[in-house]
Amino acid sequence: MAEAVIEVKGLAKHYPGKKAVDGVDFEVRKGQVFSLLGPNGAGKTTTVEILEGLRTPTAGTALVLDHDVTKDYAKIRKRVGVLPQDFEPFDRLTPTEAVGYWGRLFDRSLSRTDVNRILEQVSLTDRAKVQAIKLSGGEKRKLGIAMSLVGEPELLFLDEPTTGLDPKARRDLWGLVRRIESEGRTVVLTTHYLDEAEQLADEVAIMHQGKIAAHGRPQELISKSGSGTTVVLGGAGEAGLRAVQRLGLPVRQENGDVLVRVADPSQMKSVLRDLASLDLPLRDMYTRRGTLEDVFLTLVGARMEEGVLQQ
Repeated sequence: MAEAVIEVKGLAKHYPGKKAVDGVDFEVRKGQVFSLLGPNGAGKTTTVEILEGLRTPTAGTALVLDHDVTKDYAKIRKRVGVLPQDFEPFDRLTPTEAVGYWGRLFDRSLSRTDVNRILEQVSLTDRAKVQAIKLSGGEKRKLGIAMSLVGEPELLFLDEPTTGLDPKARRDLWGLVRRIESEGRTVVLTTHYLDEAEQLADEVAIMHQGKIAAHGRPQELISKSGSGTTVVLGGAGEAGLRAVQRLGLPVRQENGDVLVRVADPSQMKSVLRDLASLDLPLRDMYTRRGTLEDVFLTLVGARMEEGVLQQ
């Protein structure tokens, strides 16, 4: 097993009347993508900010690269890269200028070749001489990652890197994260996009109300949750919900669709036969496998949407 890059034990951060982080434990192994999931208020950003040396914990310990973040952060900071959620590039600098300037802040004199190599890593070569103010949202996030790579970090913290991006830009960033991982670097990714974590993460920790509700590999969590396969009756509405309930099947409604959970694959044929016997005006009917969203619904009984926890 790879060595631990981050070790968190009993970590807590309390404010008057609120426990933002309430005694969490986890490890992040070298060379993996570790995703911390949760809606706004779950405690994930506070946890990451403690690991980044921006907040002091109320209790517990956090070791990053074998150093205590509360005592030895000076020994850590040049070995990590950070892309904060609210990152905004210098509007009037080009990517070439921004990366070069960031290098000087790290006491590194980057040659033109060094700068070009970093921009090539994030697929910004063609936009290297365009002022940041003219870059798209996805290109700005890529520039933020490029700047975080200047110090050749062993560990990267990416906080909500794809928030607000269109689907193509999101998937471009996914490809970039995979390339960074392939170089042997470790990535801590915070996100409220469950599909993003499922695609990218080797391990995930789902946070809720300051605690970790589940921790493990995505597919292991999906299997343990018993979410199985869901049959979607598109447009079945209230009538479809009542009809399926009379069959005694586990069912819920979502945006006018009726979702029937089939935990045991051996029961799929009989469930489909029973559903086919119903006289319902359907828009469509299809199956989908269990997802991390199903895990979250099972564990927390809530739905994550764009950073909002809807009870």
